[in-house]
Amino acid sequence: MADCYLTVSQVAKILGTSERFPRRLIAERRIVFVKVGRHVRIPESALNTFIGANTVEPSGHRGGSLRRVA
Repeated sequence: MADCYLTVSQVAKILGTSERFPRRLIAERRIVFVKVGRHVRIPESALNTFIGANTVEPSGHRGGSLRRVA
C-alpha cells in the first residue's frame, strides 16, 4: 500500500495549526519526513503515528477535589 506524502501546509491544516508548528517538528526531528530536493514531505503514516503517540486518553478517575452534587 503506497503512502501519501503531505506538504507542510497540508499537515498544518490537518492538525489545525499554523505552518510554523510542523516546521518546528521537522527542525527538532520529532516527526519523520522526506526531503525531495529542497522540498519537505511528511508521510501520512508518520503523521498518524505522531498523532497517536501524542493522544492523551481520559483516565476515568475523578479527582477528589470535585464535590458531588446531590
